Order: sequence, then C-alpha cells, then structure tokens
Amino acid sequence: MKIINTIRGLMVMLAVLVGRVMAQDAVPVAVSGMVEDAGHLPVAGVNVSVQEGKVQTISDEKGAFSIKVVKGEVLVFEKTGYLTFYQNVTETRHALKIQLPKALPYAGMDDDVYIPFGVRKNREINGSVSTLNANTLPQIPASSLTNLFAGQLPGLNVWQTGTLPGRDETTIVIRNRTSFAGANVPLVLVDGVARDFSDMDLIEIESITALKDAASLAWYGNRAANGVLLITTRRGSADKTRFTYDMQMGAQQPTVLMKPLDSYNFASLYNQALKNDGFGPLYTQEQLDGYRSGTDAYKYPNNNFVNEFLKSSAFVQRHVLTASGGSKAVRYFTNLSFFDQRGLYDHADSPLFNSNVGYRRYNLRTNLDIQVTPLLSVQLDMGGRIEDRREPGGTSATFLSTIFNTPANAFPLLNENGSYGGSNLFRANPLAQLRAQGNRSEVTRVLLGTLNATHKLDFWLPGLSANVFYTFDISGRYVSGRSQEYEVYERSANGALSRFGTSTPLGYLAATFTDNIRTNELWTGFDYDRAFGRHQLKATVRYQQAVTFNPTRLQDKRQGFSGRVSYGFNNRYYADVVASYTGSDNYMPGKQFGFFPAVAAGWVISEESFLSHIKPINYLKLRASYGKAGNNATGEAGKFPYAYLFSPANGSYAFGTSFAAQAGASENTLPNPDITWESAYKTDIGLDARLFKNTITVYANYFNELRKNILTAPINPSILGLATYRVNDGETRLRGFEGSIDFTKTLGEVTLSLGGNYTLAKNKILRINESAGLLDYQKQAGHNIAGVTDYGKLMLISEGIFQTQAEIDQSPAQRFAGKLQPGDIKYKDVNGDNVIDNYDRVMTDFNDTPNAYYGFHIGARYRAFDFSLVGQGVTGRTIQIRSLVTAGSNNTGYINQFSPQAWTQDDPTAPYPRLGISDRGNNTADSDFWLRSGDYLRIKSVELGYTVPQSISDKLRIRSLRVYANGFNLLNFNKTHMDIDPEMPFAGYNSYPYLRTITAGINLKF
Repeated sequence: MKIINTIRGLMVMLAVLVGRVMAQDAVPVAVSGMVEDAGHLPVAGVNVSVQEGKVQTISDEKGAFSIKVVKGEVLVFEKTGYLTFYQNVTETRHALKIQLPKALPYAGMDDDVYIPFGVRKNREINGSVSTLNANTLPQIPASSLTNLFAGQLPGLNVWQTGTLPGRDETTIVIRNRTSFAGANVPLVLVDGVARDFSDMDLIEIESITALKDAASLAWYGNRAANGVLLITTRRGSADKTRFTYDMQMGAQQPTVLMKPLDSYNFASLYNQALKNDGFGPLYTQEQLDGYRSGTDAYKYPNNNFVNEFLKSSAFVQRHVLTASGGSKAVRYFTNLSFFDQRGLYDHADSPLFNSNVGYRRYNLRTNLDIQVTPLLSVQLDMGGRIEDRREPGGTSATFLSTIFNTPANAFPLLNENGSYGGSNLFRANPLAQLRAQGNRSEVTRVLLGTLNATHKLDFWLPGLSANVFYTFDISGRYVSGRSQEYEVYERSANGALSRFGTSTPLGYLAATFTDNIRTNELWTGFDYDRAFGRHQLKATVRYQQAVTFNPTRLQDKRQGFSGRVSYGFNNRYYADVVASYTGSDNYMPGKQFGFFPAVAAGWVISEESFLSHIKPINYLKLRASYGKAGNNATGEAGKFPYAYLFSPANGSYAFGTSFAAQAGASENTLPNPDITWESAYKTDIGLDARLFKNTITVYANYFNELRKNILTAPINPSILGLATYRVNDGETRLRGFEGSIDFTKTLGEVTLSLGGNYTLAKNKILRINESAGLLDYQKQAGHNIAGVTDYGKLMLISEGIFQTQAEIDQSPAQRFAGKLQPGDIKYKDVNGDNVIDNYDRVMTDFNDTPNAYYGFHIGARYRAFDFSLVGQGVTGRTIQIRSLVTAGSNNTGYINQFSPQAWTQDDPTAPYPRLGISDRGNNTADSDFWLRSGDYLRIKSVELGYTVPQSISDKLRIRSLRVYANGFNLLNFNKTHMDIDPEMPFAGYNSYPYLRTITAGINLKF
C-alpha cells in the first residue's frame, strides 16, 4: 500500500506540473467543418471527439459537424470502415475540411495495433511492428494456419516442411536466423500467452502482429530475441446478435509426383550399373523381353505403385458457425467449426477399418466481455479443440517409403492364389500395409482458459487501473487403433511360393495416454493512461509467473517483471521506454534473472509546418529503437545444465571377491555453471507514410542486430572422456531491410488495391569455437548461419564430370572412391597438393534459408464481384538434389526416375554422374555439384467472389450472401529445371506430396 500511495503521489505531482504548463493554452475555440471521403463525397455518422474524451458530436448526412473544444487539444474522427483521423486545433484554423480515407487491408496509420498487454494507434508505434487483419487471409480449408501467412507481412518468412494431413508443418522465421545454437523460431502468443495457434480455426483470429524490434520485444525478456507473433482472437460488440455461416468444400491435388520407372527400364539400368562396376548382368534378355511385353503379370510384374496407391485428389471441407453481439454490460463472440481433410491413399478401405491417412478437427471458442460494475470489467475466454489424426497401422512414413522406393518388378501385388506378393529383399507389400496391418488413431484434446479482470482506480488517481490476467491450459493425447500383421509369398521361377513373415489376426492396438500437459500463467499489475492537454502519458507494469506441468519431466518455471512507459506530445512526438527483469529455473541460482531494456522514439514529421504544405504527403513518421532482448531456446535438451547429475544403475561393477555385480551410477554430461541465454542487441530505424490522398501506404525499416552469448562447443581435450555442455562464446550479426507498399484507389465503380512487401536479411558468424588447426578456408567464422538440409557447409568444389580415362590420369588423385572411371565427378584441388581429400573441402555460404523473400497482393472489386490474388517468393536459397538423384538402396541399385539422365559414353553431356551400386563415395560426397537454386515464385492463392444483391438478401431475410471459388498453392515458377517444388523438393518423392487446394464456398450472414 505504501508503494501504491507513493506512485499515486508522484503521478499527482506530475499531473499538476503538466496541468500548469498547459493551462495557458486553455482557450475555447469553436470548430466546424465537413467530413468527406477520398472521392470528395460527404461522410455521415462520423464520431467527432476530443482525444481520450467522450464523443461530442456526429457528422450529419452532409458530413457537416460543429464542436467547441479547448485550443491545443486534438480532435479525433472515427467511423467503422475508415481510418481514424486526428486534427490539432489551432487558433487560426477553425473551419476544417477533413478527408477520411477508407481502411486498407493492412493496418493503417491510425488503426488499433495490439502490443503486449496494451493497444496503441499505429501512429503511436515507434518500433518495427507489422499487423495483418485476419479478414484479408484466403478463406481456405487449411489444417495449419501458418501456411496462410506466407508472403503476407514484411520480415515474416514462412515455408512449408510437411504436408501430411494433420501434420501440415511449417517453419516460421522473423527476418532471418541469428543463432547457430538452437531453433530460430519466434515466440508465438495467443492473447498474450504462449500457445500453439496453428490448429486454431481462422475465424477465431482477429489479427496477427509481428513484433521485430527491441522496443517491442524487451517486454518478454529472455524469450523474445527471435521475434514475437502476437495472435489476437475475436471479440463481440455491443450490438444485436449476429450469426454467420461459412462453408468451403473442394479437393486437394498433388502438385508434383514422382514418375517411377517401369520394370523394363529399371532392369536395363540396373544391368548398366552392374556393368559400370565391372559385374555381369542380373537380368537376362528373356526377363527383359518379359517385362517389355507384359505377357505374364505374375512372372514378370510391372507395377506402378505411385499411380496405384495415390489418388489424383482427396476431399476437403470446412464449416464454421459464429454468433456475436451483446450489450454494454455483456458482449460475446462464439464460434463452432469443423474441418475434415481426407487422404490420398487408395485401396485403404477394409470391411473392419479404414487405413487412409486423414485429419478431423472440431474447434470451439467463446470470448465474453462483462462489465460487472462501472469500474470492474472482466474477460472470460474459453477455447478448445478436438483433433483426430489417422494413418495406417504401419505408419504413413513406412507406407510412403514402400510405394516410392520399391521397384516395379519387385513382386506382383497379389499372387495367383490371392496371397500377398513379396520377396526376401522386398517384404513390404503396400496393399497389405493398407488392408492387413491395422490402423492408428491419435486424438488430441486441448482446452484453453483465460480470465482477464481490470478495475479502474480513478478514485485514487485518474487514469489508473489494476489488472489480473490468469490462464489455465491443458492438453492430452490418446492413441488407439487396430493391430494386425501379414505375410508375403515369393514366387519362384517354377511357380512355387515361399513365405516371409507371419500373419496375425486383427486385434486392438494398446491404447495409451500421452502428452498430458498443463500450463498456468499469471500476469498482474497496473496501467496508467492520462492526457494533459497536448501531453499523453501511458504506463504499464506487470509481474508475471508461469509453470508447466508434464508427467514425464520436471516442471518448467519462469517469472519476472515487465514495464513500459509511453509519452506523446501534440500528437506528433512519441517516446517509449520498455524494460523487463525476467528469469528461468533452468539456470544456476544467482544467475537466473536478467535485465532487458529498450528505448524508442517517433516523430510525425508531416505535422511540422515545413512539410504540411506538401500536398502529396498526407502522413510521414520517422522512428527508431534500440535495446536488448534474450533467447533461452538454445537447444539444450537436458534440464538444469548447470548441475552435476548422475544416472543410477547405469552399468554395474563387481566388488571384492564376489562375482555378483553391484548397481552403480554414472555421471551425465559435464555441467556448465555459467550457462545463460543469448543476448540480442537490436537497432531499428524506419518510416511510415501515407501519400497522394492516402492512396499509398509505405513502410520501410532498416535493422541491425548483434547476437552474443550464443552456445558453441567448448574447446576441451578429448581426455575428459565425457560429453560437456556448450559454452556461451558465439557471436553473430544480422543486417537488412524490410519494407512494404500498398495502393488503394476507387475509380468509378471499380476499387483496386495493389501491394507488396520485401525483406533482405543477411547474417554472419562473427565468433564460434572451432577445431584447432583448422585451415582458414574451412572456418565458419565470417560465413552465414546454417546450411543446406542434409548437407554440410564444408564441401568439395566440382569441376564437371570426367569424360575419359586419360583425363583421370592427368588430374590430381581423388581419395573418395577405390577406383575412378569416366562418368565420375571431378573435384578442384583447392590446396594444390595434387591430391583431392578432406583438405580440399571449403566452407561455403549455401543455405536453404533465403536471404530475401517477398510477397504481393492484387485485389479488385466491381459492383458485386470481387477478386484477390496473393503471391510470394524467395531468392538467395539453395537446395540439394543428391537425395533425389541417388535415392534408393543396394537392393534397388540406386536406380530411380532420374537414372536415365546418368552419364554414359553415348551421352557424355548428361547432367548426372554414371550409375553404380558399389564404391559410390566419390559421386555422393558433399559438393556443389548437387546444389541447385531454391529460388521460386508461387501464386499462393486466387479467389473470385460474388455478393448477392441486397434486394435479394432482404427478400431472403438475411444480411448478406457471398459465393466464391478459390485456389491455394496454384502455380510455382523456379530455376531447378526439374519436376520438383523447391520449397519442399522431396515432397512427392520420399514424403507426402505438396498439395494444391481448389474449393468453392459460401459466406452467409443473418
């Protein structure tokens, strides 16, 4: 109480001082004028008020208004569907002509922007913050919301890494990687709390805000250095009850699928590979002729497992029902949704079970706003979902590996007697995997609860309020299904069948409960919001603590304090000070907490007299921020890495004369008592602008980040004999630019909107512990972070393919294979010692995380028709194709659909080296030979809609009805010169295909 009284006293003194300063400006001024839109038409129903005050008047049908205010105050003009407009009142400008621009799809300069435990007008934001209204996202039935974000915001890089129904995985990176120690994923917050949002329904979300600079991130202390995605859910309004129903139905199709070789071509190429290795053929001419003629499907099988077991399309649907409304006392938003994604597997229907892959999800959310008393308001939010993921009993990964990697001639699917075909080498029969190996169901249940109570304390100090925010989140997973095993029979040359495996009757899979996790989080503190004439002061302080319970591991705990003070003067000058003192229980006591401060400032320069006469500039703000944030997601899997820990009963030892072994203990990884979080020092400088009668909106930002205390391998002698935790001795630098431009214009009955965003972000390793004696051209320092997936950054430099034995004899000796032949890859002798070995590997900057990425959107509306298109792309990205071209095993001879393009003496310009089954080390070594450009441009979504005329809607007694058709992941343009998608180059070859979605839908409001 003493602390509260002291704070109250200081604020009262500040209020008195500011009030005295501003008293001299308290001159009443009569203000009148007209409000019009960008087309110079009057706008009626505009609320005209004093900033932070009550609505004083409303513009009439001619757009006219009249109001009395105090000189120096700020008038606010607000109307739904338009950008908020601010106007300073001066003694020389009483008659006003206000042009109120319509709201753009992206956050305008005066739209509300959600920040940690607060809301600001966009013009008050001094940091690098980008906001996207969820209404602008494509209405696509998607199992993961993150896929919809690609290309939508500057500084937000999104790419897909999985496409299996229910496991539509996506990687999100804000700007670019800045750590080589652990994950670089941002902190994702739903209504201010760390929660998974990818499985929410799109209708639940109001906006997505990307926080990127220190002033925006310092609030979250040691968790936010990789950026924050702030997801805000929808809320109700004080209006009569409104219902909406959305429905989409359609199909998903593979964009790329491998084209497996037929039996004849496979066998011929297998013989060629053996010949290259110096061996005789495996397949006789009789067999080759049999494969070619197809006269005996049992003796000479010729399967196309991909076409046989993957359908050309699969059904997908989404249904959403919402209700919202309320009164001044109670407001509510409720939604119920159903999502159903079928799988592509064919022949998956069995009389007793279905083994097709699939995903179903039910989402329910209710957000309540209750005005308990004039001083006490409460928000009660409940969100939940039930997810059911289904797949074959032997797992989808195993089934896909079978159909992609089994040769066409391996066996007939069914023998003459109806038994499953197979062989000693190939015992996995895809038909049996679907019909005789059971199925698996994984049901996930999630419940998210939030209580947010705010009590005004104006009776103590005007503008002061207290807040308590508490969450209760719980989730669990239940696995069940049917179990069964099958046997296969191999047909010999004389028709006899040999059995492999043992069949078992259909039973039930042992049901298990896993991942039962509960998280509780508490934030409590005070807010202060007060205007003193032209001065605006806002302050927020919070205490926070959270704990996560998991039955399989120790609790995770964190706590801290966060504070923010924002000051604005004359609606023109802004400043923020943000700081947090946060800690985690995973660090040594005494070293668990850290201080993370940041400052930011903004100047609306367009309000200055020297720019106010420049008509093309409607709004221009300069801003800058600097500060510190932390990252504790550093990739250390063990709990308490600072402590000496032992594993009991790990091994045994016989003591004395007894031969009986005694249980003992072994020391775990050697601890690091000084281990700590990464520290990021971020600088951002940017501008926001509206130009040419608010038709063009511009956002531009330069950023520079120095990341310190990155975990790197310790330099210890191997004589220690134990693994050790890493040490905080690494540093990196990230520099770049991000920007966006949007244009909206109404020309008669046509409204056109165009826009795009671009991000260039380059990182560099400044310091990293590396092996002693490493050659300069093999060191990572000075190069970028990470590399190409399944590939080393240290690689050989290729110089084409050897064409003759003479060329091999005249070149340096290559030590990666026992014998070189024409058709093998030739490498560069980097160190000039006439030998190609590991000393000729060089450090490179190839990376599958792009240096630059961009997005664009086109929208148009003509009368009742509307059209939208979203595209996105990346540059500076590299992928490897070795895993595709050399796919296979000894059993398949590494023969696949790319094998016909291998080097031969008859085709010396072929793009790939010769075929071979043994001694393949030279041609499979990490080298730039197998790298290709991963740049691409994708038409992400296209939508065409029609809104039924209002006269018809009135007759149907509905508010509106819109019908539309759309497509997602429609086209891809790239430089690989291969039939692959560079975003996921292996999809459709060794994993579930990349999917194109085509749907039709309706939006009904009543």
